[in-house]
Amino acid sequence: MSFPGKIAILGGGTWATALAKIMLNHEKHINWYMRRSEQIGDFKKTGHNPSYLSNVEFNLDRITFYSDITKVVEESDTLILAVPSPFLKSHLEKLKVRLDNKFIISAIKGIIPPENLLVTDYLTQYYNVPAGNMAIVGGPCHAEEIALERLTYPTIACPDIDKAHAIAQIFSNRFVRASVSNDVAGIELAAVLKNVYAIASGICHGLKYGDNFQAVLVSNAISEMERFVDTVSPIERRIQDSAYLGDLLVTSYSSFSRNRTLGSMIGRGYSVKAAQIEMEMVAEGYYGIKCVMEMNEKYNVNIPIADMVYRVLYENSPARLEIKTLREQILK
Repeated sequence: MSFPGKIAILGGGTWATALAKIMLNHEKHINWYMRRSEQIGDFKKTGHNPSYLSNVEFNLDRITFYSDITKVVEESDTLILAVPSPFLKSHLEKLKVRLDNKFIISAIKGIIPPENLLVTDYLTQYYNVPAGNMAIVGGPCHAEEIALERLTYPTIACPDIDKAHAIAQIFSNRFVRASVSNDVAGIELAAVLKNVYAIASGICHGLKYGDNFQAVLVSNAISEMERFVDTVSPIERRIQDSAYLGDLLVTSYSSFSRNRTLGSMIGRGYSVKAAQIEMEMVAEGYYGIKCVMEMNEKYNVNIPIADMVYRVLYENSPARLEIKTLREQILK
């Protein structure tokens, strides 16, 4: 395995486009996989992604596009995964080559259904990728702000801390400051949960609860996150670090947050299905909460805010009633 060698982005959405922008600040050339060949065709005509972050212009001489996932994997050494977690399996099922001889960076802030596995665990169990050949990208890093070149502070987590530093160097530039960690499982779990809590925050926003209430909700959410993450992956960590708390805050408060937007629409009276259709983008928390609930059947952690989100999304429980119960019995 050549490390990092040739780098490929897998995914054609907003986050993949932002990651390509970051990589091309450091690398002379990247490979880029998009599922739809027509999207690639339009990209080549316009010089930008036709569907996402269209204000970001690219030098096409520095990109080789692929619509065949096998070919892009064959031609690359390091793969950056940036597809929505519910669709990762369908992409990888098309592969006709091994993954265990590649270095893989997961930029997926979600969990793989129905196995309820973190991305790194899924790749180890189903594709025999060694833990030391994988890293993850966590922390507050909205794609839209990367496109605007606003300061961004991601965390690169890898069991091999030397490789984490090497990847962090590739990610870092004048507007991205990457730090490192070895807490792969904890940061992956936090990334799943922060999407769930952002939906709760959005519901409260849609119901016109004010900033004071939002602060109490998020304060309780970080305590829930800490309980769940420490139970599932019991190592020493600082939940106040930006990879955990920072990601929760930006996802709960930012207008760029898809999960907050989904929750806000539900709070304003949309059905879950209608909100998803109108958004036309994937809110990872919708899928993540079902996986978390199924995982918690084993761990039985007290996570009342997450429980509330599940009831609203999957049991058609009225959002207004659920928040009323939450505010009177749980939040403090």
